[in-house]
Amino acid sequence: MADDKMDKIVSLAKRRGFIFADSEIYGGLNGFWDFGPLGVELKNNIKKAWWKAIVQSRDDVAGIDSSIIHNPRTWEASGHISNFSDPMVDCHVCKQRFRADHLAEEQGIEVSEILIKGKCPTCGSKDFTAPKAFNLMFQTHVGPVADDASVAYLRPETCQGIFINFDNVRQSARLKLPFGIAQIGKAFRNEVNPRNFIFRSREFEQMELEWFCEPPQFASSKKPDEWHAYWKEERMNWHLAMGLKKENVRFRDHEKKELAHYAAAATDVEYNFPFGFKELEGIANRTDFDLKQHSEFSGKDMRYFDEQAKEKYFPYVIEPSLGVDRMLLALLCDAYAEDEDGGESRVVLRFAPQVAPVKAAIFPLIKKPELMAISEQITQSLKQDMVVFYDETGSIGRRYRRMDEAGTPYCITVDFDTLDDQAVTIRDRDSLKQERIKIEEVKAYLLEKTR
Repeated sequence: MADDKMDKIVSLAKRRGFIFADSEIYGGLNGFWDFGPLGVELKNNIKKAWWKAIVQSRDDVAGIDSSIIHNPRTWEASGHISNFSDPMVDCHVCKQRFRADHLAEEQGIEVSEILIKGKCPTCGSKDFTAPKAFNLMFQTHVGPVADDASVAYLRPETCQGIFINFDNVRQSARLKLPFGIAQIGKAFRNEVNPRNFIFRSREFEQMELEWFCEPPQFASSKKPDEWHAYWKEERMNWHLAMGLKKENVRFRDHEKKELAHYAAAATDVEYNFPFGFKELEGIANRTDFDLKQHSEFSGKDMRYFDEQAKEKYFPYVIEPSLGVDRMLLALLCDAYAEDEDGGESRVVLRFAPQVAPVKAAIFPLIKKPELMAISEQITQSLKQDMVVFYDETGSIGRRYRRMDEAGTPYCITVDFDTLDDQAVTIRDRDSLKQERIKIEEVKAYLLEKTR
């Protein structure tokens, strides 16, 4: 059933213009995806909602947009050049390549046991190569000559752009601890085995907040572990406000053996995808590791001067990090439903109105010039405030079905009574109830319902 639902979501995503395989006419490119008309609107709504909650509505967070390519020393300091790798194995029989840790987890064994107990999920063979480390960073060259001196990397995460700009932002925005720096941007990882649609891909978009706070010994209010708890609650509330069902979202605190060597604590917000509960967002206490590392490798003192304590120190960092693509997939999975309308089966995406790609569709009942003219006027009047869609093709029932599959919460029908009473019928996607509203009240009605 889980695989069946995932197949239906993938099919719907292409059919309705949410997500396409990249370079499909050339056979595609594994791990890369293109977002269509509805997909890009949904992504934009996710990013707007995150930015509003994290930056716009707060006085203690500033935003940046850093470059995708940094000085390679950035990745030396962060440890990515020496440590950012996954264990990889190849099947000798079918030549398929797998993440050794994923394979071991799925088969209930340790990575060290793969050569003895492991089984290829593709061909059933038990003949694997020995696990070997595979660096996930995409390498490129800067300048006209491709040599060792010109080597650079596409960023595998967005947070390092925040850390290297810590002093620039702090000084220009006149921020005092505790404060945050936020960023939305693309990241790239040469995954061994991209899978589960857009859940694990090679190009993706991140929304990250680095929350800088006082170390435990200098904390005048909340200590780092208290800020970690604070951001856990904030982020869970945000996910629920975005429309995810409470029973499908949970916390999973990392065990000590799972933690990165620099982390004091880490928690995943997990979502119940059709393929099981998986990480949607990570919330980590990164201690003071990052600023210390960049201070050491750059030679620049990145300590914060505490005017009250009259001392310099490296702030601790709490990092909520969310993938835009994973959030989009979670919203698609959560919204997908099949039910009946008037005795006919329908597929519907029950997005929360604030994230729905299209807020309303406008239909003339039939193709009559007078009805089409009013419908066009309503469409144009709404376009300045929201994304709407005009449709005059097919029966009203067929048009409703198309909008249900797109997740559009409201459909507006202009009929012959409109010519007399200057009112339209608005149909609710979820309740299927219809109500009559004056044309002049439509915009206010929709704005109230979709914001």
